Amino acid sequence: MIEVKNVSKSFSGNQILFDINVIFETGKTNMIIGASGTGKSVLLKCIVGLIQPEEGKVEFNGRSFANATKEVQTEVRREMGMLFQGGALFDSLTVEQNVMFPLNVLTKQSQEEKLDRVNFCLERVGLENVNSKMPSEISGGMKKRVGIARAIVTKPNYLFCDEPNSGLDPQTSIKIDNLIKDITDEYNITTVVVSHDMNSVLEIGDKVNFMHQGRILWTGSSDEIGDSDVQELNDFVFAGRLMKMVKGK
Repeated sequence: MIEVKNVSKSFSGNQILFDINVIFETGKTNMIIGASGTGKSVLLKCIVGLIQPEEGKVEFNGRSFANATKEVQTEVRREMGMLFQGGALFDSLTVEQNVMFPLNVLTKQSQEEKLDRVNFCLERVGLENVNSKMPSEISGGMKKRVGIARAIVTKPNYLFCDEPNSGLDPQTSIKIDNLIKDITDEYNITTVVVSHDMNSVLEIGDKVNFMHQGRILWTGSSDEIGDSDVQELNDFVFAGRLMKMVKGK
């Protein structure tokens, strides 16, 4: 479980986050949704320690991250897996080397142990026999799956996904959504997904947190979104459905 307590953040006098309080539950796909510029990515960066908030704190199963010793921070970071928006693969490394990279940095496993783990993770995301390919030789959807394999290779307790469907066609997006959901359920990890894709929200959102202008205005399950009386959320959902209809023509 991850608890965000009273987190606020500003840049050059411009406040981005206002007293954020939210709990991300273990074994669930926890969504952070909202329009562009609402503070979703800033909140995610505060959670994973890339940005230090002016106020508040983030706790990982009771461990405060920002004020912890370097040893505790390192321990928590080893329990994190990250799927970045663009995949963020190293262009000069093969698929196998990309997935193995966290093991090289964070573990002292033998080469054989690391290779076994890499192959297991690639197989888990449906990418057998692509070890020697370069990122330029695989599709966008495959790059995202390689990114997921790399994110889970260290057996994380916490999985963070920043716009995992960005740039993907609808069919591939569904596959990525299902893969994230399956991995969350299978390994009982705490998954946090930043997205503005309403299809993803409705398909895999166990717990949904709607952000607007730096505040969380609504929290609930995907099944409860339709019953919301928060106008900003209703406008966001309607815009998302309208865009889907337009794209479907």
